Amino acid sequence: MDTTTDLAAARVDRFLREEPVVWLSTVRPDGAPHLVPTWFAWDGATIEIRSKPGAQKVRNLRTDGRAMLAIGDAEADFDVSLLEAGASLEQERPLSPTFVAKYAARIESLGLTQAQFATTYSLTIRLTPTKALGWHGRSQPPSIVAAARRVAASGRASLSEPSTGARPGLREWLGEPLARGLGGFQIGRRPAGVAI
Repeated sequence: MDTTTDLAAARVDRFLREEPVVWLSTVRPDGAPHLVPTWFAWDGATIEIRSKPGAQKVRNLRTDGRAMLAIGDAEADFDVSLLEAGASLEQERPLSPTFVAKYAARIESLGLTQAQFATTYSLTIRLTPTKALGWHGRSQPPSIVAAARRVAASGRASLSEPSTGARPGLREWLGEPLARGLGGFQIGRRPAGVAI
């Protein structure tokens, strides 16, 4: 994935491993957006979503394989991540061990066996993230602010990279919405060692 820092990558990975639902956005053939919440499993490289074969999201992806996902807890100050992804469709695959580990109890609570669930939701949507975008609508989580300040003070391009001659600016590191609201790092003020 093309994330702006190691911190951002770790945050997105945590969301993908822990959150129970992702919001999947696809494009209808007429260009209108289509948005649905769905269960998903993350294997570290791709996202598995199970679907009924005739669902609108599947019809959309057959026409346009681009998707966008929103993941995170909007109740926690809109601490969410947005992912752009490419999709492929796979027929009649068994549920992956990752999907089963995450949802076995929920599938059982629906009164379904895993086999019944896999038969009903027989199509696998496989999403490969291509870009991650951070989003913090009302405020910034303290961990992001503290990490951004450490990166800026160190003069490094990311938490794990040593400083080199040319560095991306704060906007490129954190994304415009987050960069705009960093108290001591407001756009227009240039802290020592930070290229904006």
